[in-house]
Amino acid sequence: MKKITRRQFGTSVAAAAAAASIGAVLPEFAFAQPKPAALQFPAGFLWGCATAAYQIEGGAQDDGRGPSVWDVFSHTPGKTHNGDTGDVADDSYHLYKEDVQLLKALGVQTYRMSISWSRVFPTGKAPLNPKGLDYYNRVVDELLANNITPYITMFHWDLPAALPGGWQNRDTAHAFADYAAFMAKHLGDRVHHFMTTNEFICFTDLGYRWGQFAPGLKLPAKEANQVRHHGILAHGLGVQAIRANTSAGTQVGLAENANVYVPVTETDADIKAAQKATRLMNAPFLTALMEGKYIDEYLQHEGADAPQVEPGDMKAIGSPLDFVGLNIYTPSFVRADESPMGFVIEPMPASYPHMASPWIQIAPECIYWGVRNVCDLWKPKGIFITENGTSSDDVMNAAGHIEDVDRVMYLRNHLTHLHRAVDEGYPVKGYFLWSLMDNFEWADGYSKRFGIHYVDYKTLKRTPKLSASWYRNAIAQNRVE
Repeated sequence: MKKITRRQFGTSVAAAAAAASIGAVLPEFAFAQPKPAALQFPAGFLWGCATAAYQIEGGAQDDGRGPSVWDVFSHTPGKTHNGDTGDVADDSYHLYKEDVQLLKALGVQTYRMSISWSRVFPTGKAPLNPKGLDYYNRVVDELLANNITPYITMFHWDLPAALPGGWQNRDTAHAFADYAAFMAKHLGDRVHHFMTTNEFICFTDLGYRWGQFAPGLKLPAKEANQVRHHGILAHGLGVQAIRANTSAGTQVGLAENANVYVPVTETDADIKAAQKATRLMNAPFLTALMEGKYIDEYLQHEGADAPQVEPGDMKAIGSPLDFVGLNIYTPSFVRADESPMGFVIEPMPASYPHMASPWIQIAPECIYWGVRNVCDLWKPKGIFITENGTSSDDVMNAAGHIEDVDRVMYLRNHLTHLHRAVDEGYPVKGYFLWSLMDNFEWADGYSKRFGIHYVDYKTLKRTPKLSASWYRNAIAQNRVE
């Protein structure tokens, strides 16, 4: 008999034969492990996918679109992987009807998309580019014709490059409010769910303090903190502008990648530590929005570098929200401690498992604690998971299939923990998977694939992955198995 290793045995015919033999000798063995119960989500739970304009649209110079800071940044040598740009991306500007059919085939009820500010207002302010507005009218109408509800993000990082000073300039917050008011007025007859901004830290700190994202600046702390303030002020003014230009019943929120803190153990002490960390470590952004103020600990920490706040700013920033959108991928672990802060953030050991993108650690409980901490602290009216997903080293096999079992594992485990939050009564209304298809992944260019549809960047052909089939089944049954 040919000898095989233990590794080979686990996937060989010999393993199947051995299992059959065990079942024959010990028939009760087949019933020793019951099938896991399906995790049913409540009726009316909304399933969707998410994308962002600069990552999928392409058509960067078509029909009067003006350049954004990401056009400038990606065309600057050395700023993105392999010099990749979003000039073409997935060409959804021309292929949007095909992409709506991808959504329809999945069976989603909702689609989170963003608007390219500079496609509508090429300089960030008047005059209007009518062809840009026409494009978004067509996309919205196509979604509605296919029974898919649009959830629109007004700003997903692609700031018009022509705005003087970018987010360093307080006037940009007011320009954003004017743009948000215009879009809400012109789409509000058909769109009833808006998000102001996406992920403050990515367009403030990453763009202006660390230089990793557009516009690639490395400002000192005081100036960077003022950029943060202008970002959240834009959100607050945007909330007010959207409400003033839409009918009653329109839902307004945001999408924020708040730092997620998971207690090392589910003891009272560590749970309280995770909650405290959530409030303190999100102080410049989500905490300020939810409480309408900069908390004392933040101001004391920043000292002379704290942002300048003008009268009325914090009232606008704290404008009540209909929902909080959370973009959740990965956590930090905390435990209780006797230090002044009352907690310690544990460093991730080098051995900690992660996905294709090293920053995405495999810790699915983060989605439960992300929801729980925010809800326990601030009692929002509703929660949406506005992004959750992972990159994978996707390869198309000889049969033309992409068997992304790691992504399926990631999604199944996260949704299992999201179900725990729903089951415990936290007001989670829906889930947007990131992303509908592979796309331009910012500074990583086209080196990382996050989609559940594979995009051949030479032909632009979209191909469903195994994860798309898995997600379609979860949506159809409204449960996770």
